[in-house]
Amino acid sequence: MSTLHTVNKSPYMTQSLVSCLNHCKDGDAVLMIEDGIYGGLAGGQMAPIVEEMGKKVSLYVLMPDMAARGVDSSRLLEGIEGVDYTGFVELVAKHDRTQAWL
Repeated sequence: MSTLHTVNKSPYMTQSLVSCLNHCKDGDAVLMIEDGIYGGLAGGQMAPIVEEMGKKVSLYVLMPDMAARGVDSSRLLEGIEGVDYTGFVELVAKHDRTQAWL
């Protein structure tokens, strides 16, 4: 059974992303939303951890939240896929359960 994990807090403000990644299992997916999108950016302190976990789980960022924060998609780490709201719904439907990390 796979889980879609959503992270909405900046990795610079809370440990939600780190906790999430530590609990992920093979086949899970992580969707970074709201301020959580900062965890998916190249050059940040989380980049090495997120890149390593990308070998184990699927990583996504909600593109409308990036746009709302004025962050260009070219700053995403390699291997992270941007999704729109339809893609968000598809991810929820694809996985057996959803876990929000607050």
